[in-house]
Amino acid sequence: MQHSPDDFLLSSYRYELPEAQIAQHPPAQRGGSRLLVLNRSTGHVRHSGFSQLAAHLPPRALLVANSSRVVAARLSGARPTGGKVEFLLLTPLPLVWEAARYKDGRFSAEVDCLLRGSKKISAGSSLAFGALRVTVLEAGSYGQRRALLEWQGDVSRHFTREGHIPLPPYIRRRDTPEDAERYQTVYAREEGSVAAPTAGLHFTRELLHELAERRFDWVELHLHVGYGTFSPVRCTDIRRHRIHQEYLVISPESARAVAQAKADGRPVIAVGTTTARALEGCVAACGKLTAFRGWTDIFLYPGFAFQAADGLITNFHLPQSSLLMLVAAFAGRKRVLDAYAEAVQRQYRFFSYGDAMLIM
Repeated sequence: MQHSPDDFLLSSYRYELPEAQIAQHPPAQRGGSRLLVLNRSTGHVRHSGFSQLAAHLPPRALLVANSSRVVAARLSGARPTGGKVEFLLLTPLPLVWEAARYKDGRFSAEVDCLLRGSKKISAGSSLAFGALRVTVLEAGSYGQRRALLEWQGDVSRHFTREGHIPLPPYIRRRDTPEDAERYQTVYAREEGSVAAPTAGLHFTRELLHELAERRFDWVELHLHVGYGTFSPVRCTDIRRHRIHQEYLVISPESARAVAQAKADGRPVIAVGTTTARALEGCVAACGKLTAFRGWTDIFLYPGFAFQAADGLITNFHLPQSSLLMLVAAFAGRKRVLDAYAEAVQRQYRFFSYGDAMLIM
């Protein structure tokens, strides 16, 4: 796909969005979202509903989805002096357990996190979050920290009992019990993400059953969505941006299914930008689609040649975000921004709890 020098400028990814179109709540019914269908070759746009997805998919398509589960990873706590502080776990829980050490009745593990307080939080600070204790080991940039996390028993239960769903900052409200269900996909399995793979939020069990009946295959991987998905791009030239790495697992069975679909000439549809990153990150690391377990920091922007994904289901993304750049890499920046302008004009809902796009 051709690209221009403007594709590398951060300013080229601005667009106007009325604040009223930023979805603050999920639709009344899961799957009740609208669907914009974009032809990436012609730029032609159609308007539909997500429940009609099967009618817009190419025959014999294989859908690949991210089954990572969002952790209630945001905790509120206090300094020894009583000042309030907020903690967001960035290390996927499975890796916390892998790194854990046990001594004198307590577990401990070094983790990456974000910390925010009314005053500076320095290395050596010890903070309490209910039954969890956090000692800051070193400070990073933009609020990131390396810390020692200490707990007793099952660390997952501590977060489930005491944590909050880390809704993104453009949702201007506190999380509610409804979010514990609706900010998860119906197929979420492996705990580890700090943000939902939001394209998957539109799928219902009924739609998954319909897709199977209509002979669309479905496989899963998991990429634990981390800081990189919501960290803003700050470089004027986007090629200088570096994405925070995220942990990825592709099983041998899923890898074989995708590789076989590609060999058979069947379209592979990535459900979400995280799935697209996972597939392309694996190919970039291994030279082919294969079983994979490890980290990826791949940044997809215009000029990137997609090797695995032939189609993409995605939400509408923030201006100047790495996710918008990924979509622009897949379909062309001008075509994507033109489609966004039409979506704004037609009152689509944007971002995590908003409407969806299918790009083919």
